[in-house]
Amino acid sequence: MSAVKPVLSPLTRAALETEAHVATDGWGQPARLFSLARNGELLRRQPALAAMLGDVDPDEFSAIEQEGVIRGDDLEKALGHTAWPADVDGVALAVERIIVPPQAEIETFGRGGTNAQRLATHEQREDVRLLVAALRSGEIITLVRRRAEDDDDKVAIGTNIAPGLVEALKATLA
Repeated sequence: MSAVKPVLSPLTRAALETEAHVATDGWGQPARLFSLARNGELLRRQPALAAMLGDVDPDEFSAIEQEGVIRGDDLEKALGHTAWPADVDGVALAVERIIVPPQAEIETFGRGGTNAQRLATHEQREDVRLLVAALRSGEIITLVRRRAEDDDDKVAIGTNIAPGLVEALKATLA
């Protein structure tokens, strides 16, 4: 019996490949930013990359990590100062976050420390990695990997998972 394979958009495939690449470095990473370029256009502008990329689909995207763009924990500031040239088709951001049930904020209200500190020590906290990708065309995708189920086959795919990050990335492309 053959397995049913979903038809994925080029953006979704690029996001999945990028998230799997990030996952190879484990947990506890800083935010990582990638530009996305369509392979055909990338090879047209830089033919020397053909030897490195091999036989790639010209309609698919390659992710190029932008090292040093995000320094420290000030993700909002870094994204607020980021703009992309016209030859960048899109952008992807991988960031780790802590999630807790909605009731957790109420349960921990008034206890010592900052809200973030209280939630970080909550017994129901969960570590996740988000990879948010956006194209200039408006297409977006968000992936979620749970630390508790750290497996490439268990990465969730959605579009309305991290709207704040989506809007911040779209603003860098405007």
